[in-house]
Order: sequence, then structure tokens, then C-alpha cells
Amino acid sequence: MTNDIVALTNEDAIKRSVRNLVETINTERPFNSLIGSEVRNSFFEPADQEILTRLEVEIETSIKNFEPRVRLTSVFASHPPDTNEIVVEITYDIIGLPLPTQEVTFILQPTRE
Repeated sequence: MTNDIVALTNEDAIKRSVRNLVETINTERPFNSLIGSEVRNSFFEPADQEILTRLEVEIETSIKNFEPRVRLTSVFASHPPDTNEIVVEITYDIIGLPLPTQEVTFILQPTRE
């Protein structure tokens, strides 16, 4: 009624779901401790190519296992020099919708509490 909450539809909802899946820690969701990924466990390790590759595999596995609405095209993780960030680029096709390949890019960084 007050337009406080923006409803996500179709590709926007799927994009948000993909990102949330990557950022969710295993055991964080009640009643289904398998949903999520181990991405956040790698935040305080040196961001070398081995870690980036492991993150890509973890993200790919998580999306393939828990997001049946997409067909994953690619996952790429990079670490910009002199930052405490990991940039993740995920491309995918939405199954059953005649849309071009979708892309979601976001920065993974430790949250401040």
C-alpha cells in the first residue's frame, strides 16, 4: 500500500536468489542446513589464484545444486590489487524464458558487525 517494499519479478528475483545463495553460509537457513556456500570461510585467506579457483568451484556447485531455474554459463572470481575485496561475475541462462544471458556481478567482502 505504501510502496515501501519493491516486489522482484522474474529475472530480478532470480538474480537476487543467485546472489543470496552465494552469500548464505551453510547452516544459516533453518530446516535446510545444506543451502548456501562456503564462500565466506575464505575471506581471511590470502586471495591467490588457488583461493579464487576454489571460490569459483564452490559458487558453481552451490548454484547448480540449489537454483534449478538457471543454467550456469560461467563463474569468474577476481581480486583487485590493494583491496580487501573479491569480485564475482556469474553468467547464466534462465530456463524456460526466452531472455538473453543474464549476468550478476557483485563484491564479496567481510561484513562489519
